[in-house]
Amino acid sequence: MIKTIIFDFGNVFINLDLEGAYKNAIETFKIDTLSEEMVGFNSFYEQGLISTEEFLGFYTDNFQNISQDKLIDVWNFMLKDFPNYRLAFLKKLKQSSKYNLILLSNTNALHIDYIKAHVPFYEEFKNCFDAFYLSHEINLVKPNHDIFEFVLSENNINAEKCLFIDDNLDNITSANTLNIHTWHINNKKEDVIDLFEINKHLF
Repeated sequence: MIKTIIFDFGNVFINLDLEGAYKNAIETFKIDTLSEEMVGFNSFYEQGLISTEEFLGFYTDNFQNISQDKLIDVWNFMLKDFPNYRLAFLKKLKQSSKYNLILLSNTNALHIDYIKAHVPFYEEFKNCFDAFYLSHEINLVKPNHDIFEFVLSENNINAEKCLFIDDNLDNITSANTLNIHTWHINNKKEDVIDLFEINKHLF
């Protein structure tokens, strides 16, 4: 019997365009692929190991013809709409008081600032959760085991009574190794509001 549901944020609640964002970055920077250094700085930023100022400074130093505002636009390009009906589903789930609800997201300060500015119900959304973990605030990232172990420990959760929902297969695989039940959601075919129908074998 599932007692705790851990949700990812992107492509679970807020829609993302990862492919479009990558293409937009490649075209803006006029490069063939992201360098190892760029991937590294992006990761450091998601882990909260460098500040927004340091993150943007790296890119302005390496791409001096691109303004800081343009860099922020490129970084936030992936963030799309957050349908109201998903908030309604989450609020109903919260009101039922049947489950411990947790958010666990790999994200960063710029993305969260953008979401706060463009999603008027962000605080209402956040308040639906019993715990709300953003990678840059806890200095841990998926798919590393330590982030899942942290959440289980902090909330005194039995892994076998927990369902984790994510669109990234690496994150799902990592959670599975800790005996956490998982739903590898396909955002092109599935929606979080169908949680109980798709995973009825767990409930």
